[in-house]
Amino acid sequence: LGVLRTLSTSDDVEDRENEKGRLEEAYEKCDRDLDELIVQHYTELTTAIRTYQSITERITNSRNKIKQVKENLLSCKMLLHCKRDELRKLWIEGIEHKHVLNLLDEIENIKQVPQKLEQCMASKRYLNATDMLVSAVDSLEGPLLQVEGLSDLRLELHSKKMNLHLVLIDELHRHLYIRSTNRVGQRGRDRARLGSLVKDSSPVPLMDVTNLSTPRKFLETSQFSTPGSSTMRDSSLLEIKEDTELDPEENSAVFMGILIKGLAKLKKIPETVKAIQERLEQELKQIVKRSTTQVADNGYQRGENISQENQPR
Repeated sequence: LGVLRTLSTSDDVEDRENEKGRLEEAYEKCDRDLDELIVQHYTELTTAIRTYQSITERITNSRNKIKQVKENLLSCKMLLHCKRDELRKLWIEGIEHKHVLNLLDEIENIKQVPQKLEQCMASKRYLNATDMLVSAVDSLEGPLLQVEGLSDLRLELHSKKMNLHLVLIDELHRHLYIRSTNRVGQRGRDRARLGSLVKDSSPVPLMDVTNLSTPRKFLETSQFSTPGSSTMRDSSLLEIKEDTELDPEENSAVFMGILIKGLAKLKKIPETVKAIQERLEQELKQIVKRSTTQVADNGYQRGENISQENQPR
C-alpha cells in the first residue's frame, strides 16, 4: 500500500520509473533468497507438507467416521424406540413368571403343612405348629385366594386354626391344675413310702408346697424380671422359643409361656381368659377332690401298715 501511495503521489515519471526498478530488483532478490532457502530446507519442507497432508486426511476420515457413528446412533435410537414396547412386555412377563414360580414353591410347601402340623401336634411342639398354621392360612386367604385347587386344603387348615386354641387351652389347664398338683401328691406318696420303710409311727408330716412352681411364681421369677414390670414380662415372653431337642413339658413354666404365646398368635387371648374364668371353680373342686382322695388313700395305707405291725406273725 505504501508503494502504491508513493507511485500515485509522485508527479515525475522518472521518479516513478526509478521506484519501479527498485521494486523489481527487490522482488528478484526476494525470489533468489526464497529459492536458496527452498534448496537448503527441501527435505524439511517436503516432510512438513507430507505430514500436513496426512493430518488433513486423518481429520477428514475422523469427521466422516464421526458422521457415520452419529447416523448409526440415530438409527439405533429409532430401532430401540420401536422395540421399547416389546422389551417392556418381555420384562413384565419375566416378573410374572418369577412371581408364579414363587407361588408354586409356596403351594408345594403349604401342601406339606397338614403332615408337618400333625407331627408337631403329636410331639407337643405347639409354637411351631401355630406359626406354621397361621402362616399357611394367611397365604391361602391372601396371595393364593384365587387358586381353586386349594379350596379343600384352605377349609381344612382354617378349621384347624379355629380349633387349635381349644387344644392349647386344655394343655394350659392341664399344667395349671393337674400337672402342678400331681407333683405335690407324688411328693406325699414318696414321703409315705419312706415312712413305711423306716417304720415310723409318728404322724405323716405336712406336705411342703413353698417350693412349688405355681403360675403366680412363674410370673414373679427372675427370668421374667421383677413383679409389676409388664414391659419386661412381655419382652421375656416374646423371647420364649421351643427347643426341639428337649421334652417340651419338662419345664411347666416355659411350656405354659409357649402356650400363651401360641394363643396370642392365634388372637385367642380373650377366649382363653374366658375359659379360665368359666372352668376355675370346676378345676379347683377337682383339685380338692383329688387331694382328698390322695390324703384318704395315704391314711388308709398307713393304718393298714400299723395294724399289720401290731399283729403276731
